[in-house]
Amino acid sequence: MAGGKQFATFLVDKLLFGVEVEKVQEVIRYQEMTRVPLAPRVVKGLINLRGQIVSAVDLRCRLGLRDRAAGELPMNVIVRREDGAVSLLVDEIGDVLEVKDESFELPPGTLCGEVRELFRGVHKLKDSLLIALDTEKILNVKASVARVI
Repeated sequence: MAGGKQFATFLVDKLLFGVEVEKVQEVIRYQEMTRVPLAPRVVKGLINLRGQIVSAVDLRCRLGLRDRAAGELPMNVIVRREDGAVSLLVDEIGDVLEVKDESFELPPGTLCGEVRELFRGVHKLKDSLLIALDTEKILNVKASVARVI
């Protein structure tokens, strides 16, 4: 798409987030997880994705949002990194959206600290805002360990 990008979208606590389509390997339903002792709270466990072991990072926890209600199962957005795939646990899967570069704005200067660094920016849609996540920073769990533990 000339002059724009495609985002795989999903909801977390009723907020619309997106990741560039080229970073998404696949989207799958809930998978049973194995807890990892001593892992940061944001790492909910490991899943077996057709023989590949993948870490699952809960976006609710990573973004400081309230916990998922008991009985609500997350969906998995599998993103590719140089060192392997990682699952982002989200509430609901959205559509692939094409957005124009003109709809993009950097995070406002009033957002400070870690939260500002986790977002690439915001795309203004007709009826809502699409928060574009920086997957590398979201998945840099080491930086959030001191805050989480």
